[in-house]
Amino acid sequence: MVLLFGFAPVLAYGQSNSEEGKGYVTFATVDKNGDTIPMMFIHDIIKYPAFKNKKAEKFYWKTVRDVKKVYPYVKIVGKEYARIQRLADTIPDPKEREAYLKKYEKALLKQYEPTMRKFTLSQGKMMIKLIDRECDKSSYSIIKEIRGGFVAWWWQAFAKMVGADLKEDYDIEKKEKDRIIERVIELYEAGML
Repeated sequence: MVLLFGFAPVLAYGQSNSEEGKGYVTFATVDKNGDTIPMMFIHDIIKYPAFKNKKAEKFYWKTVRDVKKVYPYVKIVGKEYARIQRLADTIPDPKEREAYLKKYEKALLKQYEPTMRKFTLSQGKMMIKLIDRECDKSSYSIIKEIRGGFVAWWWQAFAKMVGADLKEDYDIEKKEKDRIIERVIELYEAGML
């Protein structure tokens, strides 16, 4: 029984200098000789090859800027879409479901539209790609599913007028730019950006 507890992790308080008043709290293990060995967890280090040219590097840094701005909102879209799907399945009457979805949409727009209106065109395009990545459906398909075909068509026509495409997919196997976007997201999620 003593050996079992001898290797169990314990919470250790680092010594602090009385003049500085600082110390660290960390996990530690106690070995069979009674020595306390502190344990610290570090993030994985992700290493990518250098860029082949200045154009790719410029695209990378622009992508970093755009991902940092829109990715938190993309995660919100993913959660809200999943929530809408769950809630819509619990409302059997189509008219009640439609009324609920309209009310829900108004609440979401009131909360997020002011911030999202400040996105640049490139950030809007990035959001369209990342929504496809997050929900595994294009923005067009999501709008069509929730609001109907005409509304989805109207938003697609508007997107086309400003140079975007709600039907654009996210495919890291076929598209080099999407591979760079994925690289940025991995670094962002690892806390390295």
